[in-house]
Amino acid sequence: MGKALRKEKRAEKWEKAISNLSTYATCAPGPISYINEKEAESTVTIFGSLEFSLEVMPMDSKRLFIALAALSWAEPVPEACLEAIWSVLGDENLFSLTSRKLTEGSLLMEVEPNSLYQVHDMVSLYLDSKTNESVKTLLNDSNAEKMAFISPWLFIFGKETVKRISEQNIELSLSLLEEKQAVIILEAINQALEASMSISEYEASRAGFCKMLGPEIANLMSGSQDLIAVSSVAITNIFTNADYSEYLLSLETVGAIEKLANIIENCEEPLNQTNAFTVLAKLAEFGNQGTTVEVLQRIPMCKLADLLSPRAEEWHDTVCATLMSLIKAGKSKAVEKMFDFEVDRSLIKLLETGSDIAQNHAIVILKAFYELGGSANGSLQPSTLNLLPWQARLRLEKFVLIDQNTLSSPKPQTFEDVLHKLLDSNEKLVLEATQHLIQIIDEVEESRIRDMILRSPLVERLSELLQNGQSDQNSVRSESAFILMKLASSGGEPCIKKFLEHDIITELIKMMQCKIPELQDSAYTALHHMLFSNGGNLVLTQILQTGLIERLVHSMESKSVKDILEVGNKMCLERLFSLQVVEKLVKIEKGTGGSGEYVVSFLKGISKSKHLTTAERKVAKQQVVRKVKATFKGHKFETRVLAALDDCISEGSKGKRLQ
Repeated sequence: MGKALRKEKRAEKWEKAISNLSTYATCAPGPISYINEKEAESTVTIFGSLEFSLEVMPMDSKRLFIALAALSWAEPVPEACLEAIWSVLGDENLFSLTSRKLTEGSLLMEVEPNSLYQVHDMVSLYLDSKTNESVKTLLNDSNAEKMAFISPWLFIFGKETVKRISEQNIELSLSLLEEKQAVIILEAINQALEASMSISEYEASRAGFCKMLGPEIANLMSGSQDLIAVSSVAITNIFTNADYSEYLLSLETVGAIEKLANIIENCEEPLNQTNAFTVLAKLAEFGNQGTTVEVLQRIPMCKLADLLSPRAEEWHDTVCATLMSLIKAGKSKAVEKMFDFEVDRSLIKLLETGSDIAQNHAIVILKAFYELGGSANGSLQPSTLNLLPWQARLRLEKFVLIDQNTLSSPKPQTFEDVLHKLLDSNEKLVLEATQHLIQIIDEVEESRIRDMILRSPLVERLSELLQNGQSDQNSVRSESAFILMKLASSGGEPCIKKFLEHDIITELIKMMQCKIPELQDSAYTALHHMLFSNGGNLVLTQILQTGLIERLVHSMESKSVKDILEVGNKMCLERLFSLQVVEKLVKIEKGTGGSGEYVVSFLKGISKSKHLTTAERKVAKQQVVRKVKATFKGHKFETRVLAALDDCISEGSKGKRLQ
């Protein structure tokens, strides 16, 4: 081909040659230096040249290369998968040396050092011819334990034909319930899922594993404590709410509640404890009243409180999700038991000393506590409240003040009087009206008051006041944002719908982009509370569908992007990725000194997400890191920003570092 095209300048000839490369690969003459070798008569094709190259390679590297034929190379493959394959073939300590021989020979390419690998299209084409040989080596000729270990990896990253074989192996092993193999398979499933390249890939693999695991879950939960412990980890990573509902009866039938409670009491490993807690809480959430009562009676609440220690931050998101499920299921009875074990005091301690992510978890749980259990226990005192961050004060203050003796205030003016002042052009009257409005809005949860407000021109007037661009009207704009925030917090979805009619969200985002810190903060605070209100999903939808996310990326250190990640679901996260929000944040980093603040904020938003499991958060964070690495490659701030990401991910995770 090279000789034929050496002097060819017509583009169509080159394009035709490239498109037909797979055909030429099997019949084009190989390098002339090979043809003279008697033992290399087969090298008169390009594929033959590959065979010749393999002959002179160390045996270990050759075996690894052929084994890679089982993988699909349509997308880059994570290093963890290659390590898993090599562990079936040889000494794990020799993986780096063995794989390096393949990269030196251009048979394997590092897309990212110690992270992702790819092969050239021509090599991929050659490997297609070795698929059967690879399957024989990895599955057919391996012992039962090695086959159990590698099958989940091949189910996620293998070719379609290999996936089907792996699926059959997993189903057979789980149905036979040879305990050692079952434990190996479940552990490998958890490891392979965490190596997923994206949330969408994770979701597809999760659904596949659930189909295999679900029908066998009762048998697995009837095994030893080791098998029950690793099964609870797999259930946590694989089951959705619908799956818990589907397999609830079979889990109850085999006494899963008692067995999981025993795991928590007898095991000192936090990973096993937290996953057992998660499954118990989900059984309570989706079971009947009898199931909920049994879970609340058996669950070791003291162990749950211990895991809220500031030193155990790695487990806080799982523990808080468990608490929310128990509260949802047991309501005031669950809260009462949590008060008995001083879980609320542990949460208040997190508010005072924990990281911002830990504080966020604590605020959400405490709010649910006090809504169901009241503040009669007195654990949250006004003196404590004053020490908390403003987000906590705003969301918890009413539970502290509800029983406090306060001086009776003068008789409030009627709503009509207040509205009349608000419609006036006099700034003093408008500000006076906003103060009176606060007292009225505090009662907006009452349907009569809410309907009266929604029928009035109040929201329309507040929208107009937000738009006032005169510098002497800043106080009015700030107070208007505050009133809207209070309305969203108390009035919920009906008020949010009214806001959308008058384009309030757009106006708040415009305020966030102004140059006045007071207005920026007021607008962000209002939008923050709208996102976290009962109608927050409507706000989120408008932001994503109308292109407002572009503006938010450049506003207030992208705090609202972090909020969106916290309240959004997996589809929302994928949408942010598709809008290249991470790449836009990197661009801001490049222009502002590269402290890592913006991309770290994005990671923290993922950490706070209410709709992602722990494993899904890990996969999403890895996806962010890959995007940042690719966008920052070779830039002068690359090392600094990656170090900031490293610190963020390592915080609270037993000191593990990014490679």
